[in-house]
Amino acid sequence: MSLIESSAPGRFGVVGNPSDMYGGSVISCSTAERAYCTIDTAADRVSVSMGGEQQTLDSDDGLSLTGGSLDLPKAALIALGVDPSTVAPFRLEARTEIPRQSGLAGSTALFAAILGAVLEHLGRRSNRYATAEMVRAAEFDIMTTLCGFQDAYMVVFGGLQYMDFRTKRVRDNRAGSSPYATMEPLHEFVPAGIPVVVAFTGVMHHSGQTHASLYERYLAGDSDAISAAHEFASYARAGKRAILDEDWPALAGWMTKNQELIRAVQPQNPANEMLIEAALSAGALAAKLAGAGGGGSIVALTTDPDKVAHALSSAGAAQILRPLPSPGLTVRRVE
Repeated sequence: MSLIESSAPGRFGVVGNPSDMYGGSVISCSTAERAYCTIDTAADRVSVSMGGEQQTLDSDDGLSLTGGSLDLPKAALIALGVDPSTVAPFRLEARTEIPRQSGLAGSTALFAAILGAVLEHLGRRSNRYATAEMVRAAEFDIMTTLCGFQDAYMVVFGGLQYMDFRTKRVRDNRAGSSPYATMEPLHEFVPAGIPVVVAFTGVMHHSGQTHASLYERYLAGDSDAISAAHEFASYARAGKRAILDEDWPALAGWMTKNQELIRAVQPQNPANEMLIEAALSAGALAAKLAGAGGGGSIVALTTDPDKVAHALSSAGAAQILRPLPSPGLTVRRVE
């Protein structure tokens, strides 16, 4: 028996989000929580299993998307051009410990883990930039989820990253030909990471739906949306210096500006606001959305994580995460 095991982390946006939708810059950090994929090559047919569902795929017809949990692994196979009737058979199982629809790139991490394992099974080599583009294509082009580039690059690269997307256009991007993003790892300079606590509101959301309103305004030439896109990116560029200097009050200032601008340009979910207020009342230096909003998660910058975590739990947070920069997509073969 030969097994292929892969995994990819979740992520939370530190500062600059959601400017990855608009050719901007974002600083993001991976989580300890990961998505996993196992491929067993001792199989006589191709099958996929995830979320309590399982299906044998006999032909291209088996890759039809039906709205169920298996759409995600099927979309990954479609992105790779896999034909179940001709490829070397395998049994694929995927699972995740990242809270579902929490704004922490859980679906994207699953895409990365699955794509990484299948690429290994097919004997196809791919650099991290190309893999990130394939992950994003599976989510955007095949699953038709409106998304930027932060998630795909973060779950593949991992760590604490400054990312520049000035060469990227959301709807015009082509995985096989568009320019790559610029990735600048910060974790080697800040090995202890950023002193943060992440809290999941418990309100599951669909990031594409959350992004849609502001993005459509941006495309329509709305001056406030365009100005906000530039402002979000500037906070990440300034926040990079604060992180490298380990100047947490300065970083708090940019995070606070980021959240104030988000409030100004898109409606906020009361669950997010409640947790942000709880964190600030407990002494957090700053608190903001960790992802698209509309529920999902918030991140609090704090020098007293235990106190802030307790306050967030008391305020109703469904889950508390204590993230440190962790590796991106990893793949290994077990003989």
